[in-house]
Amino acid sequence: MQHVHSITRLSALVIGIAGALSMGHAHGAAFQLKENSAKGLGRAFAGSTSAPGDASVVATNPAAMRHLDGRQIQADLSAISFSADFDGSGRHVGPTGPGTGMPVSGGNGGDAGMIAPVPAAYFHMPMGESAHFGVSLTAPFGFKTDYDRNWVGRYNAVTTDLKAIDLGLSASYDINPYLSFGASVFVEHLTIELSNAIDFGTAIYAQGGGAAGFAPGNADGFVTIEGDNNAVGYTIGGLFSPSENTHIALSYRSKVKHKITGGDADFTVPANAAAFLSVYAPGQYVDTKGRAELTLPASATLSVTHNVNDRWSVMGDVSRTAWKTAFDSVTVEFDSAQADNVLAFRYDDTTFVSLGTEYRLNDTVTLRGGVAYDETPTSDAHRDVRVPDVTRKWLSLGVGWTPSERMEFNLGYTHLFTKDPTINSVSATGSTLAGSYEVGGDILAASINYKF
Repeated sequence: MQHVHSITRLSALVIGIAGALSMGHAHGAAFQLKENSAKGLGRAFAGSTSAPGDASVVATNPAAMRHLDGRQIQADLSAISFSADFDGSGRHVGPTGPGTGMPVSGGNGGDAGMIAPVPAAYFHMPMGESAHFGVSLTAPFGFKTDYDRNWVGRYNAVTTDLKAIDLGLSASYDINPYLSFGASVFVEHLTIELSNAIDFGTAIYAQGGGAAGFAPGNADGFVTIEGDNNAVGYTIGGLFSPSENTHIALSYRSKVKHKITGGDADFTVPANAAAFLSVYAPGQYVDTKGRAELTLPASATLSVTHNVNDRWSVMGDVSRTAWKTAFDSVTVEFDSAQADNVLAFRYDDTTFVSLGTEYRLNDTVTLRGGVAYDETPTSDAHRDVRVPDVTRKWLSLGVGWTPSERMEFNLGYTHLFTKDPTINSVSATGSTLAGSYEVGGDILAASINYKF
């Protein structure tokens, strides 16, 4: 019976990665992506749903399609450069508790970050004098970290890869030239892949397996879990213009609940550990299917744009994302004898605040700038290595060029200022990982808009 209890505790470590069936992480706060517009990036997304002339509102606030001229298409591509370098150490469980044993072998994992492309595309068409129709393709959530397979934190994570892609249909109606309402419905495709090492040596050694040659760290296994799902969400919004120079927008994006029913768990188990498990934990740590529910959070945005004169405009945004209700806990189930578990993420709700400006240098060139404060939903007590997230500050610059009435090009750039986040975690088998990260981020985006 003691052997069964030991393997049940080991299940918790596997379930930690089985969060692949229930979560992921990314850029922006946690794994939320704001990068859907080069024009918006250039002003730190201030005025993101209220500033005229940006077709990204088809997805973020359909009511603001009132500000789009005629039929047009817009394509945006952002490149996110994210770096995450760990510096620290790990220790196996020892006779007096977690982290009191021998050091965990392995290096610091290399740079776990990457350069990731984030595409977006929009189509707008007026329907008579007061109605509008739009189509959008965006990536509102996504993130990837990839460590060396044998790094010191391998029991916590090796690969984390999450992508969410939305295809949306939007419509709006202008009550009058000063008031509009709109809504969109989107289908979201979510894919997740997570992997990490499993320390079978520690769990088996703790139950008398030393005589058979088991010891902490000498019988590592591995697990990779993949899952995908399609789900439906919606966005609603309004645009109020008390004057031709001032625009106030309020929009809401719904939460999206994904029910992953066909996730694949692929286990690699050393031969000696497999023989032990076949006797004391039959049916566990074998390739199997899994199920989980993952809810991506709802968010609300208040956006204001004011034209000071013919050349200057100022704008601001305040967004609130409801992480706490979406990521309080998630239950993961396996089709095999693998024990189910409840994952507690303990994310908090976050606020994003930005201020920006535009200066029309002449009829063809517009300059942009902005600053932002982007709050993380995690904390020092609950941060994990899959996403070493931290609150960041934005500094953004941008430029737009309109060579003709039909064509417009835009560039945007943002540098993220961060502090070094710390990690202090204990695995299910009692090994500890402690240290800090040097993280950094830069974003470059370009877009083209064509009216026809």
